[in-house]
Amino acid sequence: MRHRRLLQLNSNRRFSFLSEHLYRNSPTTIHHPNVNLNTQSISPSTSQFPSEINHSREIILFNRKITSYIRCGDLNSALRVFQSMKIRSTITWNSILAGFSSKPGKLKDAQDLFDKIPEPDTFSHNVMLACYFRNSEVDAAKDFFDRIPVKDVTSWNTMISGLSRNRKMNEAKEFFRMMPIKNDVTWNAMISGYVEVGDIELALELFEKAPVKGVVAWTSIITGYMKIGNVKMAENIFREMKEKNLVTWNAMIAGYVENGRGEESLKLFKKMSGLGIRANPSGLSSLLLACSNLSMLKLGIQFHQLTCKSPKYYFDPTIGTSLISMYCKCGILEDGIKLFTEMRRKDVVTWNAMISGYAQHGLSHEALDLFNEMRNKGIDPDWITFVGVLSACNHAGLVELGLSYFEKMQKDYKIRVKPDHYTCVIDLLGRAGKFNEAMDMIKKMPFEPHLAIYGTLLGACRIHKNIEIAEFAAKNLFKLDPLNPANYVQLANVYAASKKWESVSRVRKSLKEISAVKTPGYSWIEIKGAIHEFRSGDRVHKELGCIHEKLNELERKMRLAGYVPNLESALHDVGDEHKEQLLLWHSEKLAIAFGLMRVDVGLPIRVFKNLRVCDDCHLAIKFMSAVEGREIVVRDTARFHHFRGGKCSCGDYW
Repeated sequence: MRHRRLLQLNSNRRFSFLSEHLYRNSPTTIHHPNVNLNTQSISPSTSQFPSEINHSREIILFNRKITSYIRCGDLNSALRVFQSMKIRSTITWNSILAGFSSKPGKLKDAQDLFDKIPEPDTFSHNVMLACYFRNSEVDAAKDFFDRIPVKDVTSWNTMISGLSRNRKMNEAKEFFRMMPIKNDVTWNAMISGYVEVGDIELALELFEKAPVKGVVAWTSIITGYMKIGNVKMAENIFREMKEKNLVTWNAMIAGYVENGRGEESLKLFKKMSGLGIRANPSGLSSLLLACSNLSMLKLGIQFHQLTCKSPKYYFDPTIGTSLISMYCKCGILEDGIKLFTEMRRKDVVTWNAMISGYAQHGLSHEALDLFNEMRNKGIDPDWITFVGVLSACNHAGLVELGLSYFEKMQKDYKIRVKPDHYTCVIDLLGRAGKFNEAMDMIKKMPFEPHLAIYGTLLGACRIHKNIEIAEFAAKNLFKLDPLNPANYVQLANVYAASKKWESVSRVRKSLKEISAVKTPGYSWIEIKGAIHEFRSGDRVHKELGCIHEKLNELERKMRLAGYVPNLESALHDVGDEHKEQLLLWHSEKLAIAFGLMRVDVGLPIRVFKNLRVCDDCHLAIKFMSAVEGREIVVRDTARFHHFRGGKCSCGDYW
């Protein structure tokens, strides 16, 4: 048996060597935007071939280099190594093909490479098939599948997985039915596909029929329940599992975070760690997102320290990107910038995180400069990049520039417009008071406007006191989400800003009729690892007496400096004195007063709020920063406000 295997190995080597010889005498050109690969120019001397052993060593060495560059995302360097090779094996071709196939937007380059392979094997065909799906070329993938001369189980699985990822479940089901031999990957692909399109019932039905229920299938069901917000069922499935691997734990942790239950994700991580299971980059990224959402900076720093102890984690671009996002969302932009600058490997997700970080902190021009730098380095933007770019324009009121980027995204970069892009542009136009343009854009949208569109429009109406557009937006919000109290509150605030108190009462009556509970405004601050939460007019904090004294002291200093309360921000039909008292006890003012008492001098005070900062609080905090000589950072639902010396980073546009 061993003798036959050796004979077969030598035969394969001779065949590979012959095919390489035939290829070398057939000059071809591979087109690439950055590297010109003319294989005729690299033909070796015809005087003598190297020995078979040296030939194999050379190919192995070059293949490793190509693989290393591809793993780093450096396709140009991989191509240069490929270009320098005198002889290429099938593995060489498949490696470079796989590199291009793994990058969206490189379909043409992958096609050119595939067409030049002397002897494409089944693996080559499967890689190319996956490339078509990765670029959403479903029809081309089906045609290519039909032309594969020898289809193995991977060919069928690639087809089913590709159709599933592109939400073509009826077609995937047909291929599943025709597939001669199925394995675990096949069943998992179908189950995951139904989960992805939100059809948890069909996923469960297939799960029950699966001959072997592997961990991947169980994990897919957990993910499915988390996607539809049924956390309890996901927990039940998780408990039923006899064997859980790291992917399963990650699915639960990520699901908790996605459902706004970051604290549960952190508790589960603690339990996982107690069992001796170490988090991987995917799990740590979810945990860092939980820290971001909860504004738990101290815990986020501890996770950062954990990654520093392991080079494998420290240099991982996924973790690096999550850390950048965490620092930016927790209000420490400078640490996010430092991490970004130090990162050796940056993919488009990393650049997106930093662009969004700049935008969220009101540094719009820095965000746009970074976008230009990204393009100069040859990194193609994706749809998320333009969400960050449009947000940057929105926060600075750069209407014309924002509209220009919106057009370029479609024409120059061929990126399909998504609902998030329209939300940014509608918000941009609405905040600038350009309601006619906003309404025209809503009418021209290629899909039905979603909740966020009408929500941003209604928010802009409060700023500009546009009751007509506000009623239009609210009417549509009530149709789409009739039981959401926030929609009623928003409309009532628009009426209150225009002093239409009868309309305010009517809306509040409607709110009572649907028995919905209004989400109260609250703010929180982290001090020495402990989270302190305050509600407007708070009466429960144990140090409330001292906080009120500090606020009264601040108010006296502020009035001497010229502060006059903006009574329009008190959206209640009461006397002016009562309005002033209500404004003084807004949640962010209480949190800032407590921060001034407890945060060491010289350190910024960072406060987070679940609603938009009102006009009076914004004005008051500018005065607070001046009279106390402190930097105060406030994050509301839209952005960060950095208050220093009586000024805000937003330039009073938010």
